[in-house]
Amino acid sequence: MKIERITVCNIASLAGTHSVDFTKDPLRTAGLFSIGGATGAGKSTLLDALCLALFDQTPRLNQVGRLADLTNGEKQNDTRMLLRRNTACGFAEVAFVGVDKQHWTARWSVRRAHNRPDGNLQNVEMALYRGHIAAGSQGTVEEGGRKTLVKEAIIEKIGLTFEQFTRAVLLAQNDFATFLKADDKQRAEILQALTGTESFEAI
Repeated sequence: MKIERITVCNIASLAGTHSVDFTKDPLRTAGLFSIGGATGAGKSTLLDALCLALFDQTPRLNQVGRLADLTNGEKQNDTRMLLRRNTACGFAEVAFVGVDKQHWTARWSVRRAHNRPDGNLQNVEMALYRGHIAAGSQGTVEEGGRKTLVKEAIIEKIGLTFEQFTRAVLLAQNDFATFLKADDKQRAEILQALTGTESFEAI
């Protein structure tokens, strides 16, 4: 899997629509780069968006655990809670090259009832599109509708589950040693998925 673009709209600390395109300079030729900025600038939000679009989960919310519900009944570890305050809708989108060498775009979106900032949160919608589509636009749907089917299709295209992804590709803050602490079987599964060497084990 190769990530080519992350687009965020009204998620957490990022208001409006923002895109990071890894296929264009200076990122295309950078090789190694860092995400920097002041507290609240949106560094973690970019990583949240990446995980939301692919898995409808984020390491940050998983660390929240089971907290008391809010007064309106919403749960603090619900991914929909990442929708920016005083906004009616938002989305996270990732364009990537899958393990099948094909181009795909995964999108996660949420909105409030009647498109009003004070409306009730609606169910999360996810879709997987063929090819790289323009940020926020529609394309040819590979899988849409039922969220579980979309997530299964995305996992098949990237070759990693959320747990494997957050152990080997995206290490959350204070979780640097997770991959090192994994047992031999877990590390082998992750490394095989990353390098495409599953066939050697079969042989």
